[in-house]
Amino acid sequence: MSARFLSSRMAPIVKKFDYLVIGGGSGGIASARRAAEFGIKAAVIEEGRWGGTCVNVGCVPKKVMFNTAMHAEIIKDHQGYGFDVELKRFDWGRVKQSRDAYIKRLNGIYETNLGKASVETIVGHASFTQDKCVEVNGQKYAADHILIATGGKADIPNIPGAEHGITSDGFFDLEDLPKKVVVVGAGYIAVELAGIFGALGADTSLLIRYDQVLRTFDSLVSEAVTDNLEPGGVKLCKRTQISNVKKEADGTLTLETSTGVIDKVDTLLWAIGRSPNSDTIGLEKIGVKVDPKNHVIVDEYQNTNVPGVYALGDVCGRFLLTPVAIAAGRRLSHRLFDGKKDLKLDYTNIPTVVFSHPPTGTVGLTEDEAVTEYGKDNLKVYKASFVPMYYSVLDHKQRCHMKLICAGPEERVVGLHMVGLGVDEMLQGFGVAIKMGATKAQFDSCVAIHPTSSEELVTMR
Repeated sequence: MSARFLSSRMAPIVKKFDYLVIGGGSGGIASARRAAEFGIKAAVIEEGRWGGTCVNVGCVPKKVMFNTAMHAEIIKDHQGYGFDVELKRFDWGRVKQSRDAYIKRLNGIYETNLGKASVETIVGHASFTQDKCVEVNGQKYAADHILIATGGKADIPNIPGAEHGITSDGFFDLEDLPKKVVVVGAGYIAVELAGIFGALGADTSLLIRYDQVLRTFDSLVSEAVTDNLEPGGVKLCKRTQISNVKKEADGTLTLETSTGVIDKVDTLLWAIGRSPNSDTIGLEKIGVKVDPKNHVIVDEYQNTNVPGVYALGDVCGRFLLTPVAIAAGRRLSHRLFDGKKDLKLDYTNIPTVVFSHPPTGTVGLTEDEAVTEYGKDNLKVYKASFVPMYYSVLDHKQRCHMKLICAGPEERVVGLHMVGLGVDEMLQGFGVAIKMGATKAQFDSCVAIHPTSSEELVTMR
């Protein structure tokens, strides 16, 4: 037998697809399923649980815990509404059990739906090879079109003892409600998780580097959410950074900070940012370019610099939101396999909700961004601050804050920002209006729904 024949027999067999997706999160799965509708032979590679961050350790289980915290807040309001209710105890473990079972069902639904769509599933860690194939568990796969949708991971600071803390992933592994919690970070994840802990009765501190949380949001949002933290059960420690974490013999943590020592901490949670899952998939082998923070660089059509290789979602570092990844993924499949060559996602005016306490809703430009784009003299800003009717019979009052930013002589609404009870549910419809280019006059022409908080948005003066 010739050496040439032996070599050909020993060479690894490459399995070929039309479309190969690396990452079984919401964006990757949505793109693969949409591609399969066009008769495309598609496959999705995933090394973890189906559904990615959102389904497993992100927005879905987080919303369950937000709802749990909301119940705790409502129970306190029962007396004002005439109910004699006594809270005997709260069972974190019971909620966790129900939540985890729900997530497991979702994992199965995602996998089942891929099978129904005739999308092949490949389990394992994916890495590019020099010949632009993707290798998983020793098997090589090739495709004319390859999508990188590997998501991101939570950051941990480089300080002594940092490993004794957990991230947002670890939040969902907690078996019980900690007695004393320290959350580090000023972004939406830190705000949301600290708010959950605080509402459920944990001794909760939030450590931030500056004076306000959500600093990249509109000033109305940043100020209102910051002001609501302490009434919601969260001690806000401003201009505070941790320099050392020590684990004591009793299992608690002692934190050395720039403003003093915090001891007897049961849970330390880092929520200081996220990094893309791009450093272990061999991007350098095929020359895919990344930015200084390792986000995959793409154009407006999700193309990387390598022909036939695309990227979307958190790995690109822009609008880290599940619906954004899904929308981008579906549009990409239509462009590649459905003949819609110019189809792409419009990343402007994307509605966003932060499940703070009370919630935050925002869409469009912040006031500072609008000034930069249109000039201060070309803007008119409308504001409202009021106590929602829900609190009319309660001893404690929580205000709702709203802002409309309008540009040009026609006063087109280019930004809407809200913090208050129910704003998370009212935002979607106003997001549609702003996406369509609605003006202040058109807002005003809509008859108000009374009595609601949302009527304020069509009656502002």
